[in-house]
Amino acid sequence: MPDGSAPVWYRPPAPRPKAAVQSLVEVVLRGERNLLSLLPAEAYSMRIGRLGWSRRGILLVNDPLLVAEVLRDADQIFPKNDLMVGALEGLVGHSMFVSHGSAWHRQRRMIDPAFSHMRIDRAFPSMLETVEAHCAALAEHPAGTVLSLDKMMSRLTADIVCRTIFSTSLASSTARAVFDDFLIFERSCASVDLRQLLLGRPWAHIDQPLEVSRACARIRTHIGELLDARRALHDRHPDRPSDDIAHAIIAARDPETGEGFSREELIDQLGVFFLAGHETTASALTWAFFILAMQPALADRLRLELAGVRDGGPLTLDQLRRLGFARNVFREALRLYPPITFIPRVALRDTEIGGFRVRRGNMIMIAPWSLHRHEDLWVQADCFHPDRFVTEQDHAHAAGAYIPFGQGPRVCVGAAFANMEAMLILALVSAAFDLEVLDAERVRPAARLTTRPEHEVQVRLHPRSR
Repeated sequence: MPDGSAPVWYRPPAPRPKAAVQSLVEVVLRGERNLLSLLPAEAYSMRIGRLGWSRRGILLVNDPLLVAEVLRDADQIFPKNDLMVGALEGLVGHSMFVSHGSAWHRQRRMIDPAFSHMRIDRAFPSMLETVEAHCAALAEHPAGTVLSLDKMMSRLTADIVCRTIFSTSLASSTARAVFDDFLIFERSCASVDLRQLLLGRPWAHIDQPLEVSRACARIRTHIGELLDARRALHDRHPDRPSDDIAHAIIAARDPETGEGFSREELIDQLGVFFLAGHETTASALTWAFFILAMQPALADRLRLELAGVRDGGPLTLDQLRRLGFARNVFREALRLYPPITFIPRVALRDTEIGGFRVRRGNMIMIAPWSLHRHEDLWVQADCFHPDRFVTEQDHAHAAGAYIPFGQGPRVCVGAAFANMEAMLILALVSAAFDLEVLDAERVRPAARLTTRPEHEVQVRLHPRSR
């Protein structure tokens, strides 16, 4: 904990924790869908303990060693929780994002070669071209234009990942339709339904809202259309080298059986790549740019750092890698607003974690949100301070307590891609524009599919003179 002489840093929007009973009553009476409102004050100080009351029983795990144990899951008894699977399976089917055991291992073996397309040295030229094109398009707006920051970031990251997966830009009608329906899905789908969390039985069927189900069906149809075009090209030219993820997954074969993915399985996997490849980065960037707009001195540091590495030509990958402050701004945004707010698991059998008895069907809640804000693990845990990642002290405090991309065998393989993508966007967009937040007092986080602002953040765009 910081002493009385600790500096005062900026505290961006976050709920003020309350007692467990008060939090539960307010959630029930107001019909609150935001799971962050249910976290009591003790969730930010305890290492492990029962979380309030629910029919299924919830054990919150904040101890870094126990978190690692659960996510490593050596005995294969903590699959992804049925509430999360129920929220996502309409979109991603039985993909590696929600599968478990032998099914997950088979899929991962087959897909591993596709991850080479996410190597930053391979993806950087297309990534740079995309970001520069989006900056040029934004510059065509009249000064003072009001835009949605959320949609700006979603559109940009979706364009990058669409080119990485399908070698096509978001300008194509089919790709644009996928993006539009993803916006509906993200806004309407909760990763954990509060009513089911509190009152539902484990493994009970969960019906998604009709709007969500229809959006998922349209997304899968459109991904199928993009897939069929890539398969047709592959069939006509099987020996032609291709440099995108779709081609690699189409060509993937199970090393044990020699079989490839079926069409439905391909749609499942490509849906995961599109979802994880743009939504998670976009959510963190939305928060990063909000904070930079509220703290202009930090934006000025970004610009000075970029000016110090550029030589007058296009930004190079080597120059990008030297932007340490940009990297730490994104790291700190990921800490305070981890895209995956909660990583819920379910116990397949009776067991024990950290001295606590766990029954079959109990929820094991790994919460990057509370772990990243734990008062024993971080100095001024609720405050935004990118330079904390420079000091050895905070590195020591955070050992195992920083998991924005997950941990263990299911850690996000696109972490390096996302970091470099975000650094590039932060550097170039900040250099080109000042952002003025409108109605900043209305901005507050909500845990839906990812950690997003409850209402879209409106910003006024001010181009900077070159």
